[in-house]
Amino acid sequence: MSAPTTGTTPKKDAPSPGRIITAACVGNALEWYDIAVYSYFATYLSKVFFADDDPALSLFLTLGTFGVSFLIRPVGALVLGSYADRAGRKAALTWSIGLMAVGTLMICVMPSYAAIGAVAPVGILVARLVQGFAAGGEFGSATALMVEHMPNRRGFAASWQFTSQAASTLLAALLGTVLTSTLSEEQLGSWGFRIPFAVGLLVAPVGLYIRRNVPEPPATRDTEPAHAPVRTLLREHKAGVLLTIGLLAVTTCLNYLITYIPTYATKTLGLPDSTGFVAALAGGLVLLAVTSVAGHFSDRVGQIALMVPAAGAVLLLIYPMFALLVSAPSLALLIGVVMVMALCKACYYGPMGALMAGIFPTGTRATGMAVGYNIGVTVFGGFTPMIAAWLLDATGQQAAPAYWVALAAVASLSSLFVLRRRATRPR
Repeated sequence: MSAPTTGTTPKKDAPSPGRIITAACVGNALEWYDIAVYSYFATYLSKVFFADDDPALSLFLTLGTFGVSFLIRPVGALVLGSYADRAGRKAALTWSIGLMAVGTLMICVMPSYAAIGAVAPVGILVARLVQGFAAGGEFGSATALMVEHMPNRRGFAASWQFTSQAASTLLAALLGTVLTSTLSEEQLGSWGFRIPFAVGLLVAPVGLYIRRNVPEPPATRDTEPAHAPVRTLLREHKAGVLLTIGLLAVTTCLNYLITYIPTYATKTLGLPDSTGFVAALAGGLVLLAVTSVAGHFSDRVGQIALMVPAAGAVLLLIYPMFALLVSAPSLALLIGVVMVMALCKACYYGPMGALMAGIFPTGTRATGMAVGYNIGVTVFGGFTPMIAAWLLDATGQQAAPAYWVALAAVASLSSLFVLRRRATRPR
């Protein structure tokens, strides 16, 4: 005779928090690792895959390809986000990490411009488009998976999305530091720049295995799947999408500015190649240490209470920091500026996922977060390196990238104030 069961008996398939977080974050880590590697090694990519008659134009085209690939992210958000709301979070996450691995493999093995001509830059663009489409559905599905499995610790759970980004950016910066310090310019340009992309490929098989073996969250198992999440989102939650875009502005802009630092350090400040990677490494350590702590703390005091001061600090400090850096460029000062940016970003980033998840109901959560997130990342993220380069050229001011970050901070503060008014408004 089988033993009687009670309502308190745990389900056999209930996963541990660590398993949930790992399954959700592994694809996100691969996405941001690829983004960081592409940005860090943009100078070498421009020489290998783009015509090198004009080095400045080649670099601009390389950064432009980086930015254009973000235009497809909202499409991926609609397709994979709605798929996650209809078929489940796990199914969408399995597709996204598989597609990201395909894009990474293409960049890793692509022949040079000297070998295949114009096919090389077109191939790099296609690879980035595949990665962008896959990444479009990653954030919403992965964040929904975590907050729905851990509803009482949603701030802490969602913060691991951004902690994993910090870890992947840190790994990319570490590899960049090692490679630029040990390999010659010729070695880096011929084969050394491919090593970080090959390392990224190692994550994909592990991520696929983990994601295929994590159960759907109770919120989706107990709720009837949404039949038309995109239509419902556009009809009932347009304001939520706009608020999500605004929330992302300052932190996304900061993130991509940090990934642009190695190029900025060498091209604008005239510092050695390894200097920018060391600074990015220091920033990654701050993000890794602080982001999940901020997410945990936000479960006690509230997400907005942490995010407003962080965005305000960015608005007030970003231009003075860049002006100081331009006036006396050095490794120590560059590290200090990047670490302050990373600290503000971590305090803002950690609570943000939980705040965004609360904007949308379960039936459209993955779609809503994916669409808002990827439009925000496209506007304030993917084109940030190119906008920074354009501002430097158009204004002639070496501190000009700070203007774009300040504008993003204003957009984020505006969204936060609207959400705070919503929270205090009587129902």
